[in-house]
Amino acid sequence: LASLVFQLRAQNQVLKKGVVDEQANSASLKEQLKMKDQSLRKLQQEMDSLTFRNQQLAKRVELLQDELALSEARGKKNKKSVESSSQLSQEQKSVFNEDLQKKIEENERLHILFFEADEQHKRLEAELRSRLEVLETDAAQHQAVVDSLTKKYTETIEKLQNDKAKLEIKSQTLEREAKDCRLRTEECQQQLKNLQAALGSRLEESLCIINEKVPFNDTRSTRYNALNVPLHNRRNQLKLRDLAGQAMAFVQELVTALLNFHTYTEQKIQIFPIDSATDIVSPLNQKFSQYLHENASYVRPLEEGMLHLFESITEDTVTVLETTVKLKAFSEHLASYLGFLRKILPYQLKSLEEECESSLCTAALRARNMELHKDMKMLTAVFEKLHTYISLLALPSTKPEGLLRTNYNSVFTNIAASLHGFHDILKDISKHYSQKAALEQEVPTATQKLITTNDCILSSVAALTNGAGKMASFFSNNLNHFTSSLSYGPKGGAEFISPLSAECMLQYKKKAAAYVKSLKKPCADSVPYEEALANRRVLLSSTESREGLAQQVQQSLEKIAKLEQEKEHWMLEAQLAKIKLEKENQKLKNSLSGHLTEAIQEHSVLPNIAEQKKETTEKSLREPIKSTSLVRNLTLRIPIRVTNCSAPDVESREDLIKTHYMARIAELTSHLQLADSKSVHFHAECRALAKRLSLAEKSKESLTEEVKLASQNITRLQASNDELMTTKRSYEDQLSMMSDHLCSMNETLTKQREEIDTLKMTSK
Repeated sequence: LASLVFQLRAQNQVLKKGVVDEQANSASLKEQLKMKDQSLRKLQQEMDSLTFRNQQLAKRVELLQDELALSEARGKKNKKSVESSSQLSQEQKSVFNEDLQKKIEENERLHILFFEADEQHKRLEAELRSRLEVLETDAAQHQAVVDSLTKKYTETIEKLQNDKAKLEIKSQTLEREAKDCRLRTEECQQQLKNLQAALGSRLEESLCIINEKVPFNDTRSTRYNALNVPLHNRRNQLKLRDLAGQAMAFVQELVTALLNFHTYTEQKIQIFPIDSATDIVSPLNQKFSQYLHENASYVRPLEEGMLHLFESITEDTVTVLETTVKLKAFSEHLASYLGFLRKILPYQLKSLEEECESSLCTAALRARNMELHKDMKMLTAVFEKLHTYISLLALPSTKPEGLLRTNYNSVFTNIAASLHGFHDILKDISKHYSQKAALEQEVPTATQKLITTNDCILSSVAALTNGAGKMASFFSNNLNHFTSSLSYGPKGGAEFISPLSAECMLQYKKKAAAYVKSLKKPCADSVPYEEALANRRVLLSSTESREGLAQQVQQSLEKIAKLEQEKEHWMLEAQLAKIKLEKENQKLKNSLSGHLTEAIQEHSVLPNIAEQKKETTEKSLREPIKSTSLVRNLTLRIPIRVTNCSAPDVESREDLIKTHYMARIAELTSHLQLADSKSVHFHAECRALAKRLSLAEKSKESLTEEVKLASQNITRLQASNDELMTTKRSYEDQLSMMSDHLCSMNETLTKQREEIDTLKMTSK
């Protein structure tokens, strides 16, 4: 509201200024109109005087003409008198002519003045009409502005009223929030006081413990601080290992390309300019090919050294220049390869010169050979630069005073620049070799073997350029990471003092990691946090709690174990019973041979009983006996051998008893399992109901507290409502003031309109 009032006041001031300017313009126009009216009146008076004068002169001329006519008539009658008075008439005519001439000139001058005054009047009238049109357009524009402002003010009043209602609601909510924030701030202040007191007491206790137990602070001296294990940055180590793996892949590509380049160069020496199959190669080229044949012993160690360096960078170590001991071995392998390049460089240059002196070499081929002559020198120089910078990086792991930490950044940037130079030189070599191969194909003695060898050399040089380009871009892209990650040390110290301290630090780190690993116990698998939050209500309201289910699972596992033990026991018992049954069967067979006649008599006496027993046994065989348990459903089929007439009644009786008891046991176990499951289910339901009851009591307590807070809030809201009513009244007073101000502005605008109308009428 304040901002809107301020805007309205500013617009009111602008309108006041516009009204004042218009009033000043109207006053000036009134004065101009008065002046013009006065000038018009003067001109009209002059015109009236001039017309009156002209009428007098016309009458005088008529009188003079009449007098002339009378004089001429008289002249005819008395010529004598004319002659006597001729002298007098001539004098009078001259006087009259002079007077007439003056009157004619004055009349001409007056006509000119009248014409000029008429033209000026027309011009003024046109100007005033144009000015009147402009004023009318301005008045219309002002009227449109006034209408738009009235609309705008009415809209702003409506908006202000709506904003007032919204602000009242917002003020109510803000007052509620302010009161809540006050309560929270009071609670937080109380908690802060308690925490400050607790922390003060703990600080005093820790200071006492430190003063009593800690003999010295090892971070104060750099010598002892270098032995402290720095903070382990696992992400940094993984990043360095990844970068080392990429660098190893690039080095492997370079190694294979260098091996191919040296071997194909050796083959070319044996072919061009003199083919060893047809003629003897010069001793220089023989020695050069002998040295080139040894390239693998110098190139392969580069790959091995980079592999050892990659294996030394693990997730558990602290990788800095002081701990990368394998970098020294890589620099030594690079030095041996640099020695190999220095050894073959003079032979290579002399071989190119000898090729230029041969009769097959043209001028263009000679120029290409000289360009390659320069390129080989530059290639060796670039390898020398790389060796010097890599040997400097290897110094902190052997002689830390040889390279300061402040120079790490410059060394890395120089390595990146050297790699880019290596890539540029290899591009030049590839270009010059391709031109040389094209020229050698045009030689009349060129063979297919020479062409294939040149193609192989070009492919190896292209692989070298690609590998060097990848290495240069890789190193320049990760330059900031190298400089930042390879230069951190223990907490509170700037750097490691010596490689020995770094090695001791790594040993301490391994011991600490092993100790922490021994203390660390594997945590059980838990449910994710979001899933646990989502399933909290379900778990609280479920009929089976987690503990009850765990107990049930434990009990079921124990029952399974017991049943497995019983199963094994009864399996053994069944095997023993089978063995006993076989023995008894053998005894029965032996005894049946002597007592066959008695068995026949018994069978004839009791046929009906045997038939009944046979039917019962067949039913028991056909119907399976099922026993349900937690492990699986066991379907027990008791194999009973039914003999027609040879089996005795004892066996059939025992089988019937056995089947009966087995069925009874299966039925009892099923009933027992049902009873156990029901008891567990009822126990879980009872526990869940108890938990629900406790949760309901807690919710009841929380609801009572919320009711108390709501009653307090109602009282606060009533007080805030009174305050808002007072603010509402103040806002209404302000709006009434603004409406009065707008009415006054409308009155002033109507007055301006009336003045403009009057100006229009006066101008018309």
